[in-house]
Amino acid sequence: MAVTGDETDEETELAPSHMAAATGDMPTYQIRAPTTALPQGVVMAASPGSLHSPQQLAEEATRKRELRLMKNREAAKECRRRKKEYVKCLESRVAVLEVQNKKLIEELETLKDICSPKTD
Repeated sequence: MAVTGDETDEETELAPSHMAAATGDMPTYQIRAPTTALPQGVVMAASPGSLHSPQQLAEEATRKRELRLMKNREAAKECRRRKKEYVKCLESRVAVLEVQNKKLIEELETLKDICSPKTD
């Protein structure tokens, strides 16, 4: 739909500038504001959640907080369980390595006794 400078329409439209036609340059476009507006009593809602009362919003916030706290408690509990398991694994590894180290020290002492020249 072509619109000249004098015509108006209910929707926002682009109209070529009169100067572009006169100079032969590429046409430039101007944005026109719509001539009709929403009636004064009509309010557009930003989102479906914005229609709740303050009490409903407070209850929703409380519910979300409780859910977040519950999830956090579960995550902390799982973290502590994994940490305990990790520490137990390290403790058992230390015990195994201590036994191995003791055996190696004993073997070293035995080899030293065998290899060292006896002085009697």
